[in-house]
Amino acid sequence: MFEGSIVALVTPFRNGGIDREALAVLVERQVVGGTTALVACGTTGEAPTLTEHEHAEVIATVVRLARGRVPVIAGTGTYDTAETIRRTQAAAAAGCRGAMIVTPYYNKPTVRGLRAHFLAVADASSIPLIVYNIPGRTGTRIPPTLIAELARHPRIAALKDATGSASDCMDVAELCDLTILAGDDALTLPWMAMGAKGIVSVAGNVVPDEIATLVREAAKGDFTAARRRHYRLLPLWKALFVESNPVPVKAALALQGIGNGEVRLPLVAAEATTIELLKKALAALHGASAGSAG
Repeated sequence: MFEGSIVALVTPFRNGGIDREALAVLVERQVVGGTTALVACGTTGEAPTLTEHEHAEVIATVVRLARGRVPVIAGTGTYDTAETIRRTQAAAAAGCRGAMIVTPYYNKPTVRGLRAHFLAVADASSIPLIVYNIPGRTGTRIPPTLIAELARHPRIAALKDATGSASDCMDVAELCDLTILAGDDALTLPWMAMGAKGIVSVAGNVVPDEIATLVREAAKGDFTAARRRHYRLLPLWKALFVESNPVPVKAALALQGIGNGEVRLPLVAAEATTIELLKKALAALHGASAGSAG
């Protein structure tokens, strides 16, 4: 289940509330585009600014819209272990097939604290978990030795590695038999070459078929085709991260007619220069696709 092209969905907003129509279009697009699983309420879904009710609604809505065609994974990690457990159990009750648990942010636990946190959540969970290691956002890095220790728990099933460290990725692969997922679109190919089984993708919101194809090419060892696709997608990946995620990806979706690009404070709408960069990247990608089709 935790392999392939997994897309971290945006949470579309309109006039301050959830844009349910845009969310329905987005989910259907993922299923048709070959996405293997959906993450609701992750970083890309602006989970920190969702109310408790909205968090539950988005997860329930995505589960309903997916209709069992692809598994739904809920982002349930917080800086509070008890709240993380509550959200994880609620996600399981809502029909999610897994949960993604980000490293506790702001309070910066020690390695002992990280161990206690993840094991407490895993012990209380009835669904498998993805440990999400993203020190650039949380201020805390999970060392590979601890990941290997956590991997022995029967409900810790995968790692989303957004460290950007090839050394960390290799160390985890060497130390334990845990499914590794790239946590950065531009690192999909190199991380899969080192043994990762897929990507938790932001760009998949915009080009689900392209990301799914890239992962399939890499998985079957066709690195010539995967490398060609990697460099075709690279300008889009760069454009999607010139501002804090998910600002650019929401702007890109708006250019495609899905949602209006609205984000919640403290995030603000994309700069005009970002939108122009996205337009150029999408046009170039479309032109390249048309050229290869011809």
